Amino acid sequence: MRLVGQFDSPYVRRVAISMRVLDIPFEHVPWSIGIDQQRVAALNPLGQVPTLVLDDGEVIVDSTTILDYLDQLAGVRALIPASGAARRRVLHLATIAMGLADKARLIASERIFRPATARHEPYVQRLRAQMLGAGVFLDRACSARTDHEWLCGEALSQAEISLASAFTYAKEAAGFPVDDVPSLRERHARLEALPVFREIYAPFDAPVPT
Repeated sequence: MRLVGQFDSPYVRRVAISMRVLDIPFEHVPWSIGIDQQRVAALNPLGQVPTLVLDDGEVIVDSTTILDYLDQLAGVRALIPASGAARRRVLHLATIAMGLADKARLIASERIFRPATARHEPYVQRLRAQMLGAGVFLDRACSARTDHEWLCGEALSQAEISLASAFTYAKEAAGFPVDDVPSLRERHARLEALPVFREIYAPFDAPVPT
C-alpha cells in the first residue's frame, strides 16, 4: 500500500499512526497538496490527502473512509469497536477531535493565505470559538478519565490517535491556547511521548497565525 500525504497533516498522520499500531505495512509518499497538487489530483479528484493506494491499484480517499478500511483488515484488533456504546464513544471523541483540526485548518488558511485587508474577522473569531469549544469538550473527557490509561476501554483506540494528531496540529497551525485545557494538554503530552507518535510526525512549517 502507498499512503500519500505529509505527516504535518493531522488527517494523514492519524492514518499513518493507525497503520503502524495495526502492523499494516505501507510506503509513505510525502506529496504536498501545494507543490504536488497535480500528482495528488491524478489519484484523488478532490486533490486532497490522505489518499491510500492499495496494492491492486484501488484508491481510497478521506481519512475516515481509510480508517474504516484498515479496521476491517485488522478484525478484532480494530481501533474502533465494532458496535454498541463503546463504538459510539470512540467515534464521538474522534469526530470532535477532527472537528477541532478542521477549524484550526480554516483559521490557518485565513491567516496564511488571505491578505489581512480581505479577512473577515467575525468569521475567524467564530472559527476560533468553535476550535476552543471542541478543545474544552475534549479536556472534560480527559479529566473524567484521570485514573485510566486510555480514554475508551483498556487499550489505545482511534479516540487517542485522532486527539493527539488534531491537538498537535491545532497548537502548531492555529496557536491553540494550551493552558486553557490542562487535562487535554497532559494526556496529549503522554500520547506524543509514545514511540509511534514520535516516529510519525512532521512539524507544521507555515507561519503560526497571530
